[in-house]
Amino acid sequence: MINGRFSDDDTLIFELSLITSDGLELPTDVIVDTSFSGWLAIDEQDLEGLGWTYLRTVVQQTARGVSDFDIYAGKVRLDSSEFDILVHVGEGLTEVLFGLKWLKTRRLVVDMASGVLTLGDGRS
Repeated sequence: MINGRFSDDDTLIFELSLITSDGLELPTDVIVDTSFSGWLAIDEQDLEGLGWTYLRTVVQQTARGVSDFDIYAGKVRLDSSEFDILVHVGEGLTEVLFGLKWLKTRRLVVDMASGVLTLGDGRS
């Protein structure tokens, strides 16, 4: 289980590591975005240096309208485990977005009144 934190505007934030194609781990804050149905979304400028493999381009509806996203095969470390995931890469993303796919195997606990924000392995 990992602990997250709340930003000043109550955004849900966790840390994970982006893993480059040569194994370097880059710790990164991610914002939980319950309107994003994928695994992870990053801005195209954040892709530089990761060495991830391009797979295809998809068109998706976002809060800002219809957008093109390049899909890459990425690797991340979360809670001491490595995951091979599909990463949406687009223009103008100001934060790294952590999507709903994670919640199919992870248990998200949000208790703002108590200041508790955790992401568990889903077995509890």
